[in-house]
Amino acid sequence: MKNFLVKGMVFNVTVLFALGFFLAAQTQAANAPEKKININTASVSELQKLPQIGEVVAQRIIDHREKHGKFEKIEEIMKIKGIGEKTFLKLKDLITVGDESTAKKEKGR
Repeated sequence: MKNFLVKGMVFNVTVLFALGFFLAAQTQAANAPEKKININTASVSELQKLPQIGEVVAQRIIDHREKHGKFEKIEEIMKIKGIGEKTFLKLKDLITVGDESTAKKEKGR
């Protein structure tokens, strides 16, 4: 009888763990942007749709863009205070700089 109860508890914990993992994955997918966000044109509110990007960091991205021109590569976002390699790895598939040749042309103006 005791063995039966232990097996039942292990099964319940396993099911709950799997359900929690599934719900977490669904929530993350629901919060992810449907298309890539162009960090050269996005507003503060658009940038805040990205994981780990709050209002302050979003404004830093815009301030950097206004001071230094458009980003040529998505990796340049790591120049922003608050965006390191770990955050970049979460962002890299969600952001774009648009047409890289356009960004290079406009930066030279």
